[in-house]
Amino acid sequence: MREDELRGLVQKSPWLMRALGVVRDSGLPDAWVGAGTLRDLVWGERYGDGFDPSSVRDVDVVFVDPADLSREYDDQATGRLVAIWPEPPWEAKNQAAVHTWYPAKFGGGPVPPLRTIAEAVATWPEYATAVAVRLDANDRVAVCAPHGLDDLLDGVWRRNPTRVSPEFSRQRLARHRPAERWPGVRVVV
Repeated sequence: MREDELRGLVQKSPWLMRALGVVRDSGLPDAWVGAGTLRDLVWGERYGDGFDPSSVRDVDVVFVDPADLSREYDDQATGRLVAIWPEPPWEAKNQAAVHTWYPAKFGGGPVPPLRTIAEAVATWPEYATAVAVRLDANDRVAVCAPHGLDDLLDGVWRRNPTRVSPEFSRQRLARHRPAERWPGVRVVV
């Protein structure tokens, strides 16, 4: 089962397990870690020189709280994580508020409000990064992967057309340089 493959990689990383524990214990509602952090872990272990937590640009923490859609709430949530563990570059975002800022930041038309983590994760830029994990109360790793885990686990960089234009995808590809960073990763344009 592909989820077990991902769980195994996550559980072998003391740094990521600590991050997941911090997120769980922070009290943020329905909080998960996803996107580039998971890609960096999996691709570093499978296609690179191993996972290096110091190279993580940001730890994307997503949560859902429709009661407060302010940008200040994201800052407070990030601050809560930093107060527990200052080391990682935390970036917390309330997915219930994405529709209030996404078009202004990334262009395009209005986006519908997101009600669940699965709805949010399903819109992330590449299928390989459209994945999130969290620890449950019994320290088990839960996986949210609306598009599956094949691209992440098999090293495929492929645009998720849900909300990402080909132009924006090319910009991300140039910035992240996946084939250079992780030899063996296949780019599908």
